[in-house]
Parts: sequence; C-alpha cells; structure tokens
Amino acid sequence: MIATPPLIIATVRQAPRCWHALTERIRDRQPAAPQPSGLPIEKLAADLRRLLHLHGALTASARPALSAHRVWAIEAAIGARAIEAATALGVPHPWPDETGLLTRAQLSALLTDLAAAGLVLPARTCPFTTDGRI
Repeated sequence: MIATPPLIIATVRQAPRCWHALTERIRDRQPAAPQPSGLPIEKLAADLRRLLHLHGALTASARPALSAHRVWAIEAAIGARAIEAATALGVPHPWPDETGLLTRAQLSALLTDLAAAGLVLPARTCPFTTDGRI
C-alpha cells in the first residue's frame, strides 16, 4: 500500500515519454515516401529552352569574339541541364570530360535524344547540328 501511490504517479509521468518513443520507433520502421532527386522536369525543360535561346542569340550576334567566354559558359550550363534532364527522363547520356564539359557532338546527340524522349526543345536556335535543328 505504501508503494502503490508513488508507482501510479511515476507511471502517469512516464507514459507520454514512453508513448512518444514507441511511436517514433514505429515511424522509423516504416519506409519513407520517395523523394525527388532533383528539379522538376518542367523547370529543367524551361531552363534548357531559355539557355538554348540565349546561346542562339549570342552566336548570331555581330561580336562573337567579345561573347566567346559567355558562349562557352552557356554551353557548359546547357550541358549540365541536359544531363540533369536525361537523368530525370532515364535517357542514357555521356559523362563530361575531365574539364566537366560535353563536346558539341555529344551535346547535339544528347539534345536530339532528349527531344526524341519527349522533351520540347526549340528548333533552329543554335548551331549544335549541321542543319541548325535539334
């Protein structure tokens, strides 16, 4: 009789903590919902279209020597976004070389594969292919 009231008080005090620990353990055992690994494909496609339009505008400008560095940077960005889009769509893609860039032939082939996979890309915006089409 002497031990009963302290045991009841201790049980009431510890019950929320034990309940929380039990629910956390059950929650940890359940598999987590799959999370996306990158940007949404709509965002990747919009960025890729914007970069292709910008690349086409820079290569058609009157001062190619002054914008050569910008064209190189935009081509690097196009390659990075194209690889991300290919990964998201499950399209096989080449890996960049030691400088982290794709060659123009690799980039052209990758953009063609992405367009064949259903990604909407602009036509006649940049000279990655011999006929100007992607």
